[in-house]
Amino acid sequence: MPIVCLGLSHNTAPVEVRERHAFPAHRMGEALVALRDYEAVHEALMLQTCGRLEIYAELEDYEAGVGQIRRFLQNFRHGSVEDMDSYMYTLLGNQAVDHLLRVSTGLDSMLIGEAEILAQVKEAYDQAQRARSLGKTLHTLFREAINAGKDARSQTSIGGSSTSIATAAATCAVEHVGPLGGTSVVVIGTGKMGTRVARRLKAEGCRDLTVLNRPQPALLVESLAHADIVVTSTGAQEFVITPEIVTDAMGARPERPLFIIDIAVPRDADPEVATIPGVSIVDVDGLKGVVDVTLELRRAAIPLVEEIVAEHAERFAQWYQARVAVPVISGLVDRAEAVREAELAKLFARCPELGEREKMLVTGMSLTIVSKLLHSAVTKIRDKALVDRDEALTHARVLDELFDLKTTPRS
Repeated sequence: MPIVCLGLSHNTAPVEVRERHAFPAHRMGEALVALRDYEAVHEALMLQTCGRLEIYAELEDYEAGVGQIRRFLQNFRHGSVEDMDSYMYTLLGNQAVDHLLRVSTGLDSMLIGEAEILAQVKEAYDQAQRARSLGKTLHTLFREAINAGKDARSQTSIGGSSTSIATAAATCAVEHVGPLGGTSVVVIGTGKMGTRVARRLKAEGCRDLTVLNRPQPALLVESLAHADIVVTSTGAQEFVITPEIVTDAMGARPERPLFIIDIAVPRDADPEVATIPGVSIVDVDGLKGVVDVTLELRRAAIPLVEEIVAEHAERFAQWYQARVAVPVISGLVDRAEAVREAELAKLFARCPELGEREKMLVTGMSLTIVSKLLHSAVTKIRDKALVDRDEALTHARVLDELFDLKTTPRS
């Protein structure tokens, strides 16, 4: 069963494309339930951040499974996904595994080593668990990815000189308007990202900080009329800051500029807002250049993180290779144990004179015999799976047929 990753990210698609294909957070569980019901999709997980939308899946069949995931994207969203062909990548097998490990360690982030990504991978894993769309393969893969992310942050300096979307937003604000002491800032959005941004801006010394949760237009006009900087991150599916709202706000402060930092995907601020005199706007993609200088402090860590990625990829590959032997080994052990117990029961019934000590000795001897008989076959098929998966699968199928185990080893 192949592992695949279908997705688009900041590397392949601009924010205006990513926002068209973003799933509302409150529908992610529903989407996973719908996705797992496709016949060729054995397991599935969706990872969505401001910089990416990716579907990881284990498929019964590659061609059929990828086709069904694409149909899912169209059916669930009730709209065309044709433009995704220009931006979407499909990664298969080791490529998908390696990509996820690079994501979780921060190597594939828009801001190298960003602080939020590991928590976002964990949340995606938890959502898939709640939706029961995970099986053994993706469960093992994502646990490996999470551990890789932890190792990268604890064993290297990839997370040093803390860079996150929240930090980048605060840095961008300082670069654009200068020191924040004496400034008035409005943060729209009370989720995790909005809260982090508010803390960062407060630490930068802004005089007046207001946090709003998707305010009504009248309140938003009033708030913007007094603000120097607006940072928005609501998760709304439509524009929260419109040209009409900003025009009304600027009418009350014609001599003061307004700087908007939009870190939401989908975007909260209509891009047309930037055409209004006195208004400047930066979206999440525009933050990358703000913190590129901090990448210099992390470059030394990248080779070490690459080693961690390789180590965890190899560990998962070994597990994945060996798993072909697990069903037949389990079936073989169960069959031997059933025969052993049945024969012991017959023996004890025929020899009622045996005492408890004698029964224990006979039982122990039977366990030893079965263990020694199985040891060679179990060890060889497990070791073979690590070297030549196809040959191990052939051996597993032979054992399955010879002993009528009905375990149907997976291809």
